[in-house]
Amino acid sequence: MKKSLGPKTIIYPTPVLVIGSYDSNGRANAMTASWGGICCSQPPCIAVSLRKATCTYDNLMEHKAFTVNIPSEDYIREADFFGTVSGKNEDKFSTTGLTPVKSDLVDAPYIREFPLILECRVIHTFEIGLHTQFIGEVMDLKIEESVLGENGVPDIEKVKPVLFAPESRTYYGLGNFLGKAFSIGKKLIGDK
Repeated sequence: MKKSLGPKTIIYPTPVLVIGSYDSNGRANAMTASWGGICCSQPPCIAVSLRKATCTYDNLMEHKAFTVNIPSEDYIREADFFGTVSGKNEDKFSTTGLTPVKSDLVDAPYIREFPLILECRVIHTFEIGLHTQFIGEVMDLKIEESVLGENGVPDIEKVKPVLFAPESRTYYGLGNFLGKAFSIGKKLIGDK
C-alpha cells in the first residue's frame, strides 16, 4: 500500500553537481546544486535550478555561462563545502585547495581535480518559483583519461559520482551493476 507524503522534492538518483562560474570581478566560484540533469539530446543541454539569493545565480545571469563539475567520491568533503557557504563571503577555492581552470569555450571556470566537466553556455532561463532554471547548451565534455573505459567513453565505476538523498540530507556512492540498458527489458518480449 502506498502512503501519500504530499508534494516533495524527492527523486532518485539526485546527482551532486558543482556549478562553476565567475563573479563580476572575475573571481572563480563554485556552488553545489542537486536540482539538475540532462534535459535535451540535440542540442546537448543540461538544466540546473538555482535560488536568486545565491552568488552563482548572479554570476550566470551576468556571464551567461557555467560549468557542471562532477565530483568523485574522493572529493565529497569539498563538494559539500561548496554548498554550505556563499561565494559572496568566501573564496571557496582558497579554502578547499582545489584548482579553478579557465574554460577556453565559455566564460566560466571548471575544477581541475574533478573527473568529469560539462562546459555550458546559457541558452534559456525560466522563473519557476523559489528557483530559476538555467538551461545550458553543452559546448564540450572534458574527462580525465584515467576514468575512461576500454571503449573510450566514461566508465561510471571509475568516475565514482556522488548521489544526494534530499529527504535525509545524505550522500551515497553508486550501487551494483544491474544490466545493460535497452537490453535487459527485451527478455519480457522473448525472441520476437
